[in-house]
Amino acid sequence: MAAAKKHNVDLLLLLITAITAASLLLQPTSAQLRQNFYSRICPNVESIVRAAVTQKFQQTFVTVPGTLRLFFHDCFVNGCDASVIVASTANNKAEKDNPDNLSLAGDGFDTVIKAKAAVDAVPQCRNKVSCADILAMATRDVISLSGGPSYAVELGRLDGLVSTAASVNGKLPQPTFNLNQLTNNFAANGLSQTDMIALSAAHTVGFSHCARFSSRIYDFGGKKGAVDPSLNRTYAKELQAMCPRNVPADVAINMDPVTPRTFDNQYYRNLQQKKGLFTSDQILADDTRSRKTVNIWASNSVAFNKAFIAAMTRLGRVGVKTTASQGNIRRDCSVFN
Repeated sequence: MAAAKKHNVDLLLLLITAITAASLLLQPTSAQLRQNFYSRICPNVESIVRAAVTQKFQQTFVTVPGTLRLFFHDCFVNGCDASVIVASTANNKAEKDNPDNLSLAGDGFDTVIKAKAAVDAVPQCRNKVSCADILAMATRDVISLSGGPSYAVELGRLDGLVSTAASVNGKLPQPTFNLNQLTNNFAANGLSQTDMIALSAAHTVGFSHCARFSSRIYDFGGKKGAVDPSLNRTYAKELQAMCPRNVPADVAINMDPVTPRTFDNQYYRNLQQKKGLFTSDQILADDTRSRKTVNIWASNSVAFNKAFIAAMTRLGRVGVKTTASQGNIRRDCSVFN
């Protein structure tokens, strides 16, 4: 019986790996995106960015979740074009000032700005590398610096010409989403349910403000004193201790209670123990359609890393701009040329 169960798990793992690999090959690479895009333009760009990101990482760990979340929020709104970095002006309220983006950590923006400055300090590279590509490289680097996998990044994106707060509405997944809502949200960006489950593991690092999940630990469903039954009871009490009622709005806690400063597959083991911080996290283990993938990645970090790299590569292709009519290379990442 045990042998048969293991055989089934092995078959499922092979199937997930095959689907992940096939979907990566089938998705268009946006034609102009490619690895080593800057080999003749700015041959040392990746080492320059990595050095700047490493220096920032050594100053604060927030660099990791801040940069990773910035990349995700950028790509899901009008594609990976660094439009989320643009500052608002008197005539335009930009993406970063939409309510869904107000919690983006300043250290994420600062990581890109510092890496851009380092790149532009090299005469050959000045104004030759887009902010969108710098963000993509920096994201890879923070994942690697925090213990996650490293991978080759496809490059060749241009920076977007538009950034409006209104364009963010309805584009980003919410912490209350169920599996259907999550799957549809990612599908709208050409990403599969497997990609969604893999990318959700970004919650293995970083933090969340209490308000984002307080409805799960206080008066759940409108019932006084009730707690979300899908939440581990002990974990719920720990959350209540860290986030008491009427807690100040700026209080935040680690999303991964076990290894909050390591990018790993602990996220999935937490879900198995009903320690997913958001409803949108816990549903991945509770819904039978996604549970098998969660269980496999909880016990197989190699399989998870492969799936995560594939998902990040696909995410990096979303809505990219590669022609002069679509974008350019910003001299200042926060200001349109």
